[in-house]
Amino acid sequence: MYKIFLTFLLAGSLNAEIIDGVAVVVKGNAITLYDIKKEMQVSNLDAAKASDVLIRKKLEELEIKERKLSVSSSEVYEDIKNTAQRNKLSINEFYDAVREANGLSSSELKEKIKEKLLAQKLYAAIAYSSVSEPDETEIQEYFELHKETFSHPSAFSVIIYSSAQSQRLQEKIENPMFYSPDIQTNEQVLPYDRISPELASLLEQTPLNKFTAIIPDGKGAFMSFYIREITSAKESGVDSVRNQIVNSIMAEKREQVLGDYFDRLRHNAEIKIVRMPE
Repeated sequence: MYKIFLTFLLAGSLNAEIIDGVAVVVKGNAITLYDIKKEMQVSNLDAAKASDVLIRKKLEELEIKERKLSVSSSEVYEDIKNTAQRNKLSINEFYDAVREANGLSSSELKEKIKEKLLAQKLYAAIAYSSVSEPDETEIQEYFELHKETFSHPSAFSVIIYSSAQSQRLQEKIENPMFYSPDIQTNEQVLPYDRISPELASLLEQTPLNKFTAIIPDGKGAFMSFYIREITSAKESGVDSVRNQIVNSIMAEKREQVLGDYFDRLRHNAEIKIVRMPE
């Protein structure tokens, strides 16, 4: 008798904790206070905007489930293989580069690729007609409005540190006075227009007199770039960034289609706000 009574008490206590943790219920699916607080930290948003993001994500998840959309492991692998090839890396080297640069394990990377591919399939299922590509007027107007986006350094003066052992490079990054015969150095000036977009992005994001993340060198070893000098910024002409502009405009158009769709879906969905983080 006492055991049965104790079981009921424990069950009631656990149920209360679960209910207390619920912040929003979307079509019977809970978003917790913890979920919102985590989104606030990751995205630097207030509680209201973070909850909006999570409601949208939950609606997307439910829509994907209802439409029975899926992504196979072979599709994920193919995307990773193509990305690695574009960067002239083997798949294992690409995994190493992502882990060093973003701290993502191979399983975490695969999950993010899966999310991206699912989002693409969801868009294709929702957009009943294809979005038209921008004409020349749209491209010129977008360029004029976003000129600062297409301004970039003309060159980077760097010291390239390379080693067969990434640990040696990590020691060098943590202690610039560290010396090891296992580390080779090579001083170069890298013109912006003659390096890959991925490397250009890595160098642009690295402060002056700092090391980049350690990345594979494509030959079985590792390297890190020390930024010595950045040559003054240069504004790109519209022709040199035409593909970037088209991709940006198309991405905005696709997001507009998805945004409108999920706004209508949210308006008609059963969504209950229980409470927000204090």
